[in-house]
Amino acid sequence: MNVTVEWIYKSPKGLETNFRSDEMPAEQAIRIAEDLERMGRAKQVLFIDRFDSSWTVKEMKGYLKGIETEPHNITVYFDGGFDLTTKAAGLGCVIYYDQNGKSYRLRRNAAVSELISNNEAEYAALHFCLQELELLNVHDLSVRFIGDSRVVINHLSEEWPVIEENLFSWADRIESKLKELGIRPEYELVSRKKNAEADRLAAQALNGIEISATIEVAKE
Repeated sequence: MNVTVEWIYKSPKGLETNFRSDEMPAEQAIRIAEDLERMGRAKQVLFIDRFDSSWTVKEMKGYLKGIETEPHNITVYFDGGFDLTTKAAGLGCVIYYDQNGKSYRLRRNAAVSELISNNEAEYAALHFCLQELELLNVHDLSVRFIGDSRVVINHLSEEWPVIEENLFSWADRIESKLKELGIRPEYELVSRKKNAEADRLAAQALNGIEISATIEVAKE
């Protein structure tokens, strides 16, 4: 969870002005807020998330404590591959998350059939990722979803309307699952190069190579 820090600075002579930080991880924001409080020059310190919700220091500490043992700080990479000749599709999913003070990377893929286009495979890959998040018991959190499909990202961020009936069905299923899990999505479009892990998993699924692994990774 990333937030900005807002506070009112009060000088020894009573002058006041407002400050707002750059966006940063909530854990880092807490440390900065504590330092501001030790200085004795800040009042009304607030954290603002990407949905414009505000949190006091006490509320943020309680929130972070409550999610410590559950997956959080989640970033999801998704990709779908489609073979026009065989009508086979491969779905790739990479999930980075923190839990109990450690960081993990989950990689999964799946081969599916009965899809009709690469765009549909991209939607199916994102839905596959949501199923994996559900298995991780992720709920009531903000989650970053990163992909190289301009169609999926722009549809779900409401930049473009969904016209194709089969894609509308996938979009509806994804929105329903997000609502069910209480996930607040943040969508980001990247180049295929920056989505290489998920792309590779989708290609491996198309080649009949099944991947299912979770490893601990170094914390950023």
